[in-house]
Amino acid sequence: MAQSASEELIKFYENPADLTFYTDNNVCTGNDRYRDHLLGHILVSMRKAENMDIIVSFLMESGVRLILNELKSATERGAAIRILTGSYLDITQPSALCLLRKHLGDDIELRMFKEKNRAFHPKACIFHHRHDFHEIFIGSSNISRSALTSGIEWNYRFNSAADDRGCRKFMHTFEDLWLNHSVTVDDEFLKEYSKHWHHHPILKYDEEKVTSFFQPRGSQIEALYALEHSRKEGADKGLVIAATGVGKTALAAFDSVKFERILFVAHRDEILKKTAGTFASIRKTADIGFFNAGEKCTDRSVIMASVATLGNDKYLNDKYFSPDFFDYLIIDETHHGVASQYRRIMNYFRPKFMLGLTATPERMDKKDIFELFDYNVPYEISLCEAINKGYLVPFKYYGIYDDTDYSGLHPVNGRYDNRELNETYIGNVRRHDLIYGNYLKYGSRRALGFCCSREHAEEMAREFNRRNIKAAAVYSNAGGECPEDRGTAVEKLLRGEIRVIFCVDMFNEGVDITSLDMVMFLRPTESPVIFMQQLGRGLRTCADKQFLTVLDFIGNYVRAEKVIRYLTEGKSDSRTNPYGQNNLPDGCQVDFDLRLVDLFASLNRRNTVRKELIRQEYFRIKAETGKVPDRIELFNGMESDIYLEAVQHSKDNPFSNYSGFLKEIGELSPEKEEIYTGFAGDFLRMAETTAMTKVYKMPVLTAFLDGSALKSAVTEKDLLQSWLSFFSGNRNWIDLDKDMTYEKFLKISRKRHADKIFDMPVKFLLKTENMFFRQEKPRTLSLNPKLSDILSRPEFAAEFRDIINYRTVEYYRRRYEKETETR
Repeated sequence: MAQSASEELIKFYENPADLTFYTDNNVCTGNDRYRDHLLGHILVSMRKAENMDIIVSFLMESGVRLILNELKSATERGAAIRILTGSYLDITQPSALCLLRKHLGDDIELRMFKEKNRAFHPKACIFHHRHDFHEIFIGSSNISRSALTSGIEWNYRFNSAADDRGCRKFMHTFEDLWLNHSVTVDDEFLKEYSKHWHHHPILKYDEEKVTSFFQPRGSQIEALYALEHSRKEGADKGLVIAATGVGKTALAAFDSVKFERILFVAHRDEILKKTAGTFASIRKTADIGFFNAGEKCTDRSVIMASVATLGNDKYLNDKYFSPDFFDYLIIDETHHGVASQYRRIMNYFRPKFMLGLTATPERMDKKDIFELFDYNVPYEISLCEAINKGYLVPFKYYGIYDDTDYSGLHPVNGRYDNRELNETYIGNVRRHDLIYGNYLKYGSRRALGFCCSREHAEEMAREFNRRNIKAAAVYSNAGGECPEDRGTAVEKLLRGEIRVIFCVDMFNEGVDITSLDMVMFLRPTESPVIFMQQLGRGLRTCADKQFLTVLDFIGNYVRAEKVIRYLTEGKSDSRTNPYGQNNLPDGCQVDFDLRLVDLFASLNRRNTVRKELIRQEYFRIKAETGKVPDRIELFNGMESDIYLEAVQHSKDNPFSNYSGFLKEIGELSPEKEEIYTGFAGDFLRMAETTAMTKVYKMPVLTAFLDGSALKSAVTEKDLLQSWLSFFSGNRNWIDLDKDMTYEKFLKISRKRHADKIFDMPVKFLLKTENMFFRQEKPRTLSLNPKLSDILSRPEFAAEFRDIINYRTVEYYRRRYEKETETR
């Protein structure tokens, strides 16, 4: 494995051949290899200094890595370190700040200059030694690899013995800037700064020619810091949302290093094989086994498991793995987590930490993924943010009008039947010409076309080959005229033997072809998940690749008007942004055929009123679940825009009176109707609607649940157990008080918790819901005896539990939305 330039430099400076050169020479210009670099001079001074102050216009990850070990050694011997940097042109990288915070924490002080309308270009390292002796390096170097090493940078050293007045002037000015013109870089500042940070072109000149695979980079550093911080706050699970191409698999491997037994779960064997290589390199181990259809390894420290195999009930037992066998569980591409096999795995194991990885849930998609992780999202970088930060290339998207008529097709739950699509596409010469013509118009060396079926992929490959554009079709169970094994097809594409691969689903995820310069959407896009997956296939960075061309052939199919919402990640839609020009990432372009603007307007006019949309969503989810959905299933399954419309309009909100909603649409069973009759129904509706500006009432109400029945009364012990169980879980303690920290939470006595329970939620329930609650004995809470006959009925307890679960997760959702809005 080749060493990075940084690693080579660090190795040299750990044992420099001649320290005399650095102590006797005050001038460095960057000319001579190593000896004339500023890095050597400041490392020598760092090793001797009692305290140090660094002030630079910007910090870069590459530069921080070069001085990190020396800074750490200095703090370990008690040196005080202050670093003041700026946000000039967005060059200071969030990952550089995170490196310092992650490895040095509160052992150093880190601040950022805050005056926006005043230039900030200082570059100096001030070293304070014994006997009131000070030395200053001042010049042109910021903290970057180039500036500290091979760049032409002029820097000069002087000290207080030679110019005490000059030294004191610089030191006093630093003190003023530090105290009066800067802000502390803490975790909240970092989140805000990272959220709005954009990649600056100057950064590409500081990238290393040889990079080490064994070091986290960019957003991985930020995510690792956020995950570690989340665990310190008591979290036992978390979801990382990161756009395709950011390096989620390597992130998981880096984060797993401190854990002994690792389980990685994915839905495809090729993903598991690729992941095994990544984990072997980063964890530096060959102790990796597979648990899939072909083998059932149980004695390795790292297990790569197929969800189809491990999710089978016959393997989820002590014969194979006990529930606490693994310390760290990783669920890859967590948008699949709603499947029953994934849920079984997640519910069976009890790791110290469970990490979910996904590129695609986005807040515009379904919410079930967030619910699985209690809406704890330590780190999130959307596709737009990843492009803005330079981790992905920009796209040029062309919405091409396709007059193929979809009105005679019969989509079920928003999805088209492939047989009907085949009948529409196969032999459609006009459409072939449209696709081929636009492919030539925009040009490509390596393209990927997404088709609806193997027959469709075969025909597209055949048509392109007939027109002298070498192409292949890739799909499962290959057979036919132009099929290729996926690996073979990719190799041919990379070698230039073919120019287009037409595929069916197999390239949606888990495949990296960095040199792709075009993707073509040749079938209706039925969900934001699929859209973002397919778009993400071509956005990875590659040498000489400036952007990705996206050709989307759009007709009058269901949800066609949603494409602007997908492109802007829910920030706008075809009503508010009909031409798609707003809310795009840096360098991206969107161009719609004007006929599509008219089509979108027509489709928007045709959309049904809110009440009917909610009804249609209900029946779609019922068809997917195969039963009358409960509240949680409806919450998870509803598209977010429809859900938000529903809960923001109380008259149409099914969750505020679910039994009434079911009765209105003819879905309330006689058994449920009986439960909701009379006083018992009033009690359940109270649980649906009782005010909840804070979450305090939920653990109190939960205390009444007793398996498949409800208790008639709960004691202080019952309430305290439910309360502590709730607030100890996955960072829920943050909702106890405005200024609560995890350390403060751990110090709260049981008596103080009990007092809060009775002084707040119990008191308010007794006051506002006194028809249902009473206090017959001190430090207890009882239910009205009118409920006594129904408390033991399992179906009543199930309804009550469903209400509590929904209201809790809806609280999490609102908290998460509020947190993301304030970042």
